[in-house]
Amino acid sequence: MDMAFTTSIRTAPSFFEGLVALKNELVERRAKYNVYRTTLNELQYLSGRELADLGMTRGNIKSVAYEAAYGK
Repeated sequence: MDMAFTTSIRTAPSFFEGLVALKNELVERRAKYNVYRTTLNELQYLSGRELADLGMTRGNIKSVAYEAAYGK
């Protein structure tokens, strides 16, 4: 009775795979930064009263925008 064995050897990522991974990372970072900037800009245009209605102050706009883009 013959038994078949398979071996999987994973080598280091190729140069091309590394470039693709880098591109994907940069795209993801840019998308998160765009969410941060958009959220920050929109919140900065709100009046103090509108911010208060949302339970926010002007002092925590940056942290709210950061959390919206990057999580906690």
